[in-house]
Amino acid sequence: MNYILELIDLHVEVEGKEIIKGINLQIPYGEIHAIMGPNGSGKSTLSYTLLGHPKYKVTKGDIKFEGESILNLTTDERARRGMFLSLQYPTQIPGVTTMNFLRNVIKSFYGDVPIRELREKVNSAFDKLQMNKDFLARYVNDGFSGGEKKRHEIVQMRLIQPKFAILDEIDSGLDIDALRIIAENIQEMKSPQRSMILITHYQRLLNYIEVDKVHIFMNGNIQFSGGKELALELEQKGYEQILSTVK
Repeated sequence: MNYILELIDLHVEVEGKEIIKGINLQIPYGEIHAIMGPNGSGKSTLSYTLLGHPKYKVTKGDIKFEGESILNLTTDERARRGMFLSLQYPTQIPGVTTMNFLRNVIKSFYGDVPIRELREKVNSAFDKLQMNKDFLARYVNDGFSGGEKKRHEIVQMRLIQPKFAILDEIDSGLDIDALRIIAENIQEMKSPQRSMILITHYQRLLNYIEVDKVHIFMNGNIQFSGGKELALELEQKGYEQILSTVK
């Protein structure tokens, strides 16, 4: 089987402290995997490591993307190869309008796009996420609510069309309507050519998205893997009860 992403005995340190302790994970093309786990278990560390954040040091193991090691690639090189990270806490960019930001996002991946085509693409993405187009004239994430910031992350994903997306707690801080809209867009983007990791605390996101596997992350490693029923079990028992079974 061909895998878009392989983690091989991956160990990661942050400021001298080991956070990720030997992960092995294989994600085939076209699959969506959910990673669940309590706070401090290393889920966000994994997301930053995959995109090459310099603060996160790989001390052992390898990350292979489409069969090739990417450990020596910078964040922008990984992004250009088709990797995308939706941040848990999207950053404000004062002085940069959302429209100019998105124009440069598209240009970075697809070169110059005629202004009419550009507006059509952006407007279509905004319509899909049911976002007010007044946001295009505002600075990036400046004054956006938590839900609006998360919708804007998926707008970027729709415009970039990455091969592999890591969505770090895309459901946090969302009301039920925003959750449904974002989840429907994620589900719509599933394809044989695109794989995703969904990092989440809650099973509710998986009510809307067809995931292929669920992994329970604890103590810096994957402790359990299974189907969607694993997320339901977690919802019923909670992390403490499951954690008690992990030595």
